[in-house]
Amino acid sequence: MAEITLPQLGETVTEGTITRWFKRVGEKVGVDEPLFEVSTDKVDTEVPSPIAGILLEIRAQEGDTVPVGAVIAVVGEGAAPAAAPVAPPAPVAAPAPAPAPVAAPAPAPAPAPAAVPAPVASTPGASVVLSPLVRKMIAENGLDPASITGTGPGGRITRDDVLAVLERGGGRSVAVPAAPVSAPAPVAAPAAAPAPAPAPRAPQPAAPKAVPGGRDEVVALSRIRQATGSHMVTSKATSPHALSVVEVDYTNVDSVRGRIKDEFRAAEGFSLTYLPFIARAVVDAIAEFPHMNASMGDNELIVHRFVDLGIAVDLDFRGLLVPVVREAEGKRLRAIAREINDLAGRARAKRLSPDEIAGGTFTISNNGSAGSVLTVPIINQPQVAILSTDAITKKPVVVQTPAGESIAIHPVGNLAMSWDHRAFDGAYAAGFLVKVRDILETRDWSSEV
Repeated sequence: MAEITLPQLGETVTEGTITRWFKRVGEKVGVDEPLFEVSTDKVDTEVPSPIAGILLEIRAQEGDTVPVGAVIAVVGEGAAPAAAPVAPPAPVAAPAPAPAPVAAPAPAPAPAPAAVPAPVASTPGASVVLSPLVRKMIAENGLDPASITGTGPGGRITRDDVLAVLERGGGRSVAVPAAPVSAPAPVAAPAAAPAPAPAPRAPQPAAPKAVPGGRDEVVALSRIRQATGSHMVTSKATSPHALSVVEVDYTNVDSVRGRIKDEFRAAEGFSLTYLPFIARAVVDAIAEFPHMNASMGDNELIVHRFVDLGIAVDLDFRGLLVPVVREAEGKRLRAIAREINDLAGRARAKRLSPDEIAGGTFTISNNGSAGSVLTVPIINQPQVAILSTDAITKKPVVVQTPAGESIAIHPVGNLAMSWDHRAFDGAYAAGFLVKVRDILETRDWSSEV
């Protein structure tokens, strides 16, 4: 018998909503057969059963929101459990003889009719499974869930469906309500001496107040924003962050990309960007600087002998997801490019499995695709380093020619790395970055593609 727990669904995800069970208690389930569907702010996914057997118990029902690691079901071996025996109906006692009629007392005056409470709006999602966040968004914006077309599995309404309605002008602007204050019950208070004046408090900065219909808009932080913020604050408090930066001349990479870009796109169905080259160089540089590919333990450095390379993916400005290229140390450039493209596409479509966004031993954040020139990333705990690839632009550089030094225009970009000063020092971090740069600038990439 094995307890099935809610798996880790992302680095910053702490809970998920069970939206569907594919099996009923007593039914057989095979290894890797879909067992249930879970929804979070990052992933809507089917979760397979880790073992084969009989579904003996379901502890989290559809619509329940449970924390990561909670036991939600039990799967065991053997035949399906027999249906619970139905208790025989209790014997019906013979009816007691009717009591002798008693003269009814004079009717008391009819009580005043009770006040009828004002009608309460029906709870959005009462007849359909909605995650708590979606239900809250619907309620806060005065939307009718029946008018929203769900694009999730089984027609379920997702957060993106609600946002699409709001972007089209649906809903209403809702001022943030003050918490209701219940009127205290009247209590006869004895006469008392005047309360002492409260001790003076240090002046606090006044919180800005939003004025409905004014120049402010109140935007509630989504759960993904709150979780990301909490994770980043924890990382900054945990790791003594340091920053190292190198400038890379991508002329060598560009010469290969320019020659094969049309053939590559025709064969693979997507463009060959700089990111796979950088990822491949990082993997090879880790072989010489293994402590870059490590996690912090309890006063110890856990050095990994494999490279599970995390690639941060932007979800249309609504959050980040870090799918992982597993065992990247054994993959050449074209294979890495395929996997990055596939993971990024499925991340934006929320079609990644939990295993594909868990773990990672080193992370790359591709900020250059958004145009940044220099980014200071925050370490993805418990890793010890994260690399930001910033924008590659044309710049004048000094080049060596047979006639001496001259000025040429080359594609140049920064690689900025935040690293944990507990794991190593600046010379080690700089040596790693220089190695990445040298691989990018000198390798014969034509053999890789």
